[in-house]
Amino acid sequence: MSSPALADATPAITENLAQGAANLRFEDIDADSLAVAKQCLIDWFAVTLAGAEEPLTALLLAEVAEEGGRPRATLIGAGTKGTLAQACLVNGAGSHALDYDDVNLTMGGHPTAQVGAAVLAVAEDMGATGRDLLTAFVAGYETECRIGNLVAPSHYQKGFHVTATVGSFGAAAGVGHLLGLDGEAMARALGIAGTQAAGLKAQFGTMCKPLHAGKAAGNGLLAARLARRGFTSRPDILEAPQGFADTQSDDFRDERALQTPRRGFHVRENLFKYHAACYLTHSTIEILADLRDEGQITPEQIDSVVLSVDPGHLKVCNIQEPDTGLEVKFSLRHTAAFALAGTDTASIESYSDANALAPELVALRRKVAIVDDGGPSTLATARITLHDGQTLERSFDVGVPAQDVAAQGLKIDAKFRSLAVPLLGETVAAALLADLHALENVDDTGKLLAHVTSWQVGADA
Repeated sequence: MSSPALADATPAITENLAQGAANLRFEDIDADSLAVAKQCLIDWFAVTLAGAEEPLTALLLAEVAEEGGRPRATLIGAGTKGTLAQACLVNGAGSHALDYDDVNLTMGGHPTAQVGAAVLAVAEDMGATGRDLLTAFVAGYETECRIGNLVAPSHYQKGFHVTATVGSFGAAAGVGHLLGLDGEAMARALGIAGTQAAGLKAQFGTMCKPLHAGKAAGNGLLAARLARRGFTSRPDILEAPQGFADTQSDDFRDERALQTPRRGFHVRENLFKYHAACYLTHSTIEILADLRDEGQITPEQIDSVVLSVDPGHLKVCNIQEPDTGLEVKFSLRHTAAFALAGTDTASIESYSDANALAPELVALRRKVAIVDDGGPSTLATARITLHDGQTLERSFDVGVPAQDVAAQGLKIDAKFRSLAVPLLGETVAAALLADLHALENVDDTGKLLAHVTSWQVGADA
């Protein structure tokens, strides 16, 4: 039986969102939203290049090499191309491997990893223009944010990883837009994506979390391509009895899915990560780093630290005693220790197994207590008590989108260079960044991937 909320819902919510994704045009996107969309793709390339060096990406590439197939889209880090599905899997997982990719709180997950992997693979194969790529990306981004808002908050609270589940819809909408699906076909594509959508938060801290993004990209690719061939599906998968919302959420808020975002597009509210850890650790990192610097505090002076966070954090990033670098990314206590010790939380090298077990950091994290009386959402409060009795306290909310898009762009460019230049070299990295900045003028997006097609992990820049 359907829930009461579903019984009262807008009957054509899937069709409504499908029409919106199919009908979006480049001219509809305002300048600020377009600028942020390009920043998302710049950030995607940066984190995907860095993620290509992770062990999980090597394992996926080994699987791809054994499978073989027709080379059509770049496998970043492999020095070659693979099938479209392989590119979605490898590049989608690679982009999320470091948990350094962007976030959108309306969606409740990571918006760019899977949509970026899917639309870039198809755009490269098609020789699509930069304008087409950007429009498809925004169409996918907007769709997943609206669906995320539709089923929040209980979908995530039940243990579903939104990047995987809702992200499958976003990838389908993005690829569907590139393939020219009309509203009816797009609704079927969303249905095909919905029946594939899966991903469990219990896998956080393992290689399966980034795998979710790669699978979501591939789910969306398959959904859109099958829909184009006439594959049948329910056109009302979001609102249908025993459909996506009915089975995976206690919430169905169609008015939130249909409302116009405050700044016109959800992409304008994108949140970028400047620390290579779970986003819910970032407010804590910012607070403690500021207090450490302002008070010239050393770890030896610290008696105790109390972090007050939203209760939801305890199910996401509260690994008490991490043993690996990957687990550190989901440990409020250990990332707090990093901030207090002055460890560079923007550097991917900091999240190592050695640092997870370093005695001085373990001792420091054990001074940190987590209480769940804070929030809401990304707001955190920290109180440091020193051995001399002095206390320092501050709150910070990392979930507030940037007001100055141009200034944000400078920070994203700096992040890109820090990750891409050591791998590609200054010349190639600069050429890729220049093309991404001028993406709306690029006549064939294959040129973007050409900068990295031949790059192979372990090769000298």
